[in-house]
Amino acid sequence: MKILVTGADGFIGSHLTEALVRAGHDVRAFVFYNSFNSWGWLDRCGEDVKGKFEVFAGDIRDPNGVRTAVKGCDAVMHLAALIAIPYSYHSPDTYIETNIKGTLNVVQAARDAGVRRVVQTSTSEVYGTARFVPITEEHPLQGQSPYSASKIGADQIALSFFTSFGTPVTLLRPFNTYGPRQSARAVIPTIITQIANGKRQIKLGALHPTRDFSYVADTVAGFLAALHSDHCVGETINIGSNFEISIGDTARAIAEVMGAEINIVTDEQRLRPEKSEVERLWAANDKARKLLGWQPHYGGAEGFRRGLVETVAWFNEPSQLAAYKSELYNL
Repeated sequence: MKILVTGADGFIGSHLTEALVRAGHDVRAFVFYNSFNSWGWLDRCGEDVKGKFEVFAGDIRDPNGVRTAVKGCDAVMHLAALIAIPYSYHSPDTYIETNIKGTLNVVQAARDAGVRRVVQTSTSEVYGTARFVPITEEHPLQGQSPYSASKIGADQIALSFFTSFGTPVTLLRPFNTYGPRQSARAVIPTIITQIANGKRQIKLGALHPTRDFSYVADTVAGFLAALHSDHCVGETINIGSNFEISIGDTARAIAEVMGAEINIVTDEQRLRPEKSEVERLWAANDKARKLLGWQPHYGGAEGFRRGLVETVAWFNEPSQLAAYKSELYNL
């Protein structure tokens, strides 16, 4: 198929772009226009996919550009979004424009072009602190940060086009994806890069919240399954490992993989406002197994450790580590 991937220059988007090319699809990679002509992580894509995808530089907030990008495509994998929670406290307007208006532009263009599938990328943050675990797709939505509120809005816009116009939308809801190329705004790269740069006093925020971490290869496999499944149109589907671990225990697991003795200290600027902190996330993934035939290959404690080993190995490459500013707090 001819597939448009928005946010193709980002962490998950670049891995997905590579996977689609390797699967034989004709891929148009929508990257954020900039004066440096940077394609983000696609500048460092695998040698086997270089030159085998089309690049479209634009801005997801611009309806004309999105309409042009969608033209001629059979499917759209929509990943373009602002995702940093701390920055959403600082600049919430940009999250509304990018995440909600950007999604509206995508589904409107997809409807007009008659595409066969739109996969909208959600986030486990829309659930807020778990009211029950594991979290099913029926869990209430709670906008505990401007970011999560914007993603709730984006999800509802996408689903409304399915119910209103029959636009073939599937909503994928990944839980805390991690792996090579992830931004230092996320906790796992924050820990790894501090240790890799010789720090043993590791600065973190709250240690008690729990997360369900999913290795990027598993998340990408979920997108590929959603693209081809005949049973997921109009559905919301969690992509998570069904494994819960605290941030503190995550830091200790990373230190063990890296052979380091660490001391964790609380950095006040890394703490979320009290009522905004999501205390617990733990995914139910039965629906993904049933509708997509998907299951995590990096699930459970053993799978999480394997994912950490692969992630640490990537970050330990000097050329990769040099791209990260571990001494700074990244909004």
